Amino acid sequence: MAYPGFRHLGLKCISIALAALLWLVVSGEQIVERALRVPLEFTNLPPQLEMVGEPANVADVRIRGSSGALSRVVSGELVAVLDLRTARRGRRLFHLAASDVRVPFGIEVVQIAPSNVPIAFEESATKIVPVVPNVEGEPADGFVVGTVRADPATVEVVGPATAVGALTEAITEAVSVANATEAVTESVTVGVSDSTVRLRNPLSAKVTVNVTESPVEWAVAAIQVQIKNAGGTVQISPTQVTVHVRGPREARSSGADAFEATIDVEGLRPGQFQVPVRVIPPARIGIVRVEPSEVRVRIR
Repeated sequence: MAYPGFRHLGLKCISIALAALLWLVVSGEQIVERALRVPLEFTNLPPQLEMVGEPANVADVRIRGSSGALSRVVSGELVAVLDLRTARRGRRLFHLAASDVRVPFGIEVVQIAPSNVPIAFEESATKIVPVVPNVEGEPADGFVVGTVRADPATVEVVGPATAVGALTEAITEAVSVANATEAVTESVTVGVSDSTVRLRNPLSAKVTVNVTESPVEWAVAAIQVQIKNAGGTVQISPTQVTVHVRGPREARSSGADAFEATIDVEGLRPGQFQVPVRVIPPARIGIVRVEPSEVRVRIR
């Protein structure tokens, strides 16, 4: 029969031996200090506030411990954490203490700088802004960039009230149309130019850039001028005009009968007048100029 006091006697002896060995190892090491620069993180920022400006993002600390423990410290293992739960609007000053530094077991922080961290806060604001695609490059010869669309067309941004108020648009990654001869569609990341403002939800946009043939110019002659609201005998000279137009190449087949040229003589008494000619072109064709732009009118 084994007595209770002798149970696990072997394990107890091993534990005592290991503890003694550890004490000998540690006691034989020198206690040293080392200066390090560690990242400064912020926690518990009230949700209705935003940090503005560029607060400190690192702190200089002096740590103490055994030479063996300090030799095992790796980059990123130490971090200073500043609690912002008491923040409010305006410029505030926060104390940074040694106890705010997270360190491995066996290491002590003896000094930290800066001991005070100034930070400015503003109320958080949101806003809906349009997405403006960034298009770069030139289409192939004989082609031009037409309409540009983004889907979604707007996004919601969040940030300090002042910066959000000044922001007018969100931008996209560049969509290249270099040497394109047809529409280009790409899915690209959406962002903002002000680093203090962010998207409510990070997203991508589908951007479509329409590429069309370059418009051409041509002249359409012998367009008959029609008279509107004639109250008596009206003579005009000349009776036809030439219209210089601009549009897609395939529209060049439009003849004179596809254009409507008119003058309005309503309210004119007998006599001679110079009356402007109004021309209505077919769809997709624009008027460059009308020759002559006015006709001589004689009313009897």
